[in-house]
Amino acid sequence: MTTITLDGYADVREAFRLRDLKQALYDEGGVVMADCLLVLHGEDHRVRRRVENRLFRRGTFRHWEREFLHDVVRDTLAPFAADGRADLVELGYRTIMSLTALVAGIDRPTGSAAEADALYRYAKKFSEGATLVHTTRDPDVVRAEVRAALDEFDATFMRPSLERRRALLARHAAGELGEQDLPRDVLTGLLRHWDELGIDQEILLRECAFYLQAGSHSTADAFTHSADEFFAWVRRDPAAAEKALDDPALLQRCVHETLRLHPASPVAQRRALAPAVLRGGTEIPEGAFVVLDIAAANRDPRMFERPDEFDPLREVPAGVPRWGHAFGGGTHACIGTELAGGVPAADDAEQVLGTVTLMLSALLTAGARPDPHHPPRRDPNSSRDHFASYPVLFR
Repeated sequence: MTTITLDGYADVREAFRLRDLKQALYDEGGVVMADCLLVLHGEDHRVRRRVENRLFRRGTFRHWEREFLHDVVRDTLAPFAADGRADLVELGYRTIMSLTALVAGIDRPTGSAAEADALYRYAKKFSEGATLVHTTRDPDVVRAEVRAALDEFDATFMRPSLERRRALLARHAAGELGEQDLPRDVLTGLLRHWDELGIDQEILLRECAFYLQAGSHSTADAFTHSADEFFAWVRRDPAAAEKALDDPALLQRCVHETLRLHPASPVAQRRALAPAVLRGGTEIPEGAFVVLDIAAANRDPRMFERPDEFDPLREVPAGVPRWGHAFGGGTHACIGTELAGGVPAADDAEQVLGTVTLMLSALLTAGARPDPHHPPRRDPNSSRDHFASYPVLFR
């Protein structure tokens, strides 16, 4: 089988937009990814995306950020700051769990720490299943663990959430509830379009598990890397870094620069359903396996001067996002881009800072710094650029 690797920024951007390149990165992770939005292609993807896009609107993100996220970030951080220490990986997951559960449609009836712990455990296991292509463990063992976690998640969270929404939709159909009384989440949207989508309960389970893990895993990862890069920036240029503490727009640039340097997925993979020729001359035969090297493209010196440096003050060419290809592109661009990364805007009324910026701001305001006696540790079970732990202390 022919394998073609694209590592230039322009080639990767063009490849993301080719309709005849089908998603192939998550074939190994089918235990949790099969038939999810991210792996669908063509008309199936278009229909599912249209249904779910209704939830992912900028006005919804802005409402969540102003009415919900600030409190979640503050309340999650408070006990760690009071204790004087935290692990950024755990803190990131715990902070984002409430939002990802809300988006997916997973109820937390009690809001207890035990519920948060369970969702945190499931999300980490689902993430391990989704990225099986990069595991360093026995894939069959990981699949068995993920399947067991899915069954537990289904019984504990999914079925009660499903039953409550079916009851609400029945009351809505009977005229007892208005549109404003229905939850605005993925699960409710899929139930309302059940016949149109042609899905079953197993697909429903995997889709909600996917949203739970994708939102929490990528956000927690970006949060940890953002803090790490910011701490290094403080050591190199404390005056510049200090300005970011009082400038949300600059702090958001720090997050975007981190996403460029540390994309959650370093590569995308596609399979060619038809031959294609890129503008740069690269020929892609039908059936070829195409690797889109996002990490390399995001450091393309033709687009980013001093590409390996963390520089939130850098200027980028028009039309090139500061985060490069960190959120993918084309029809499979990350549906939660604005929720995680925010929306830079000169008009404060339009700006969305994004969850990672809010989390980083709260962390730095609390006086976090790396624990000098317990250095960060990389994840030994993945070839991806992840931290397994990142201890910090609070002043």
